[in-house]
Parts: sequence; C-alpha cells; structure tokens
Amino acid sequence: MEIYVKPVKKAAVSGKVRIGDIAEISAPDGLKKRVENIVLTQINGPESKLISIIDIIEKINAALPGNTVVNVGEIDTVAEFDDPNKKENRLWSFVKAAVVTVMLAAGSATAIMSFHSDAQMSKVFENYYYIFFGEHAQNPVVIHLPYSIGLAVGIIVFFNHFSGKKITSDPTPIEVEMSVYEAEVTDNQIDTLNEKRKTNGG
Repeated sequence: MEIYVKPVKKAAVSGKVRIGDIAEISAPDGLKKRVENIVLTQINGPESKLISIIDIIEKINAALPGNTVVNVGEIDTVAEFDDPNKKENRLWSFVKAAVVTVMLAAGSATAIMSFHSDAQMSKVFENYYYIFFGEHAQNPVVIHLPYSIGLAVGIIVFFNHFSGKKITSDPTPIEVEMSVYEAEVTDNQIDTLNEKRKTNGG
C-alpha cells in the first residue's frame, strides 16, 4: 500500500508531535488515521526540533511494515513549541505596532526628503513652472501640490494598501518580503539543527 506524505517546512506544536501535526497524509481512511497518529517526538518547552523525512519513513515502517512511503513535500520540518496557555497582550502588541509605524514613517520621510535635496527637486519644479508659465517662481505650489498628491497615490498603489484594505488581491511588497524573510529564517533553522544533529551523532 502506498502512503503519500506531504510534510510542511515549519509547524507549531506542543507535547507529543504526531505525523498528522506536521504533514498531510494521503492513504485509505483507516490507514490514514493510523499514520497521522504515529508519534515522532515530544516537545515540552520552548525549543525547536528537526524532523526529517527519514524520521517519518522509519516511524511508519516500524509501526506499519509492508507499506511504501512516498514523500511529496519538504525533506526537513522544523517543529517549534506552541504554548497553549500563551495569551496575547493587546497593549504590548499596540505599542510595538505604534513604535514600528513611527520608525517607518520617520525613515521614509527622511529618505524622501534626502532624495529631493540631492536631486534638487525644488529647482526642477521652478524650471517646470518657467516652461509652462513663462516666468520664474520660487516653490511654485501649482507644481508642488500635484506632485505631492501623485507621490502619495504612487506609494498607496505600490504597497497595495489603503486604510487597512487591499486595493487588489495580489500580495503586497511587504507580504512578499515577509514570506521571503520567514523562508530564509526557516532554512537557517534547518541548517543549524542539521549541524547540531551531526555534532551530537544523530
């Protein structure tokens, strides 16, 4: 009988870690439930453990011999401790969000102003005003205003977010970068845990 196993790259678990906690299983119903309930390891505290597809295959072969295990997912899975008693501190979450928002706003404003200063945008606007209106003017509002509005609209369109809502269904640049960052963190965890396993002799 063939058992198809699709492990995920990272899973949050606590206590006994069963195959069903870290992988999707495709097999006849009775066999599927038995595979999902096979215990791989145990996590009782804030730690991370590496579970490879080899560990899963060995456990399945020991518990249900005579079956063929086919991996259609990840080779290594990071199992992290998930505290069932953990409560979210809303005040702390709000404070962190506020601090990050202020830092991002200040950093973005500084970057934009620095760029405008280096590129001498004020002189560019004065030149535009002279081209269109035939006279010189310092800081022409008629040029500055639409430019500022266009800059704001461009930022909103680029980040695909306005007032907490997405403009389109596409992932935002921040979501993409966060996914890339999380994937790199997980890859680093896998490499570190693999090295640790080799050092400890498996």
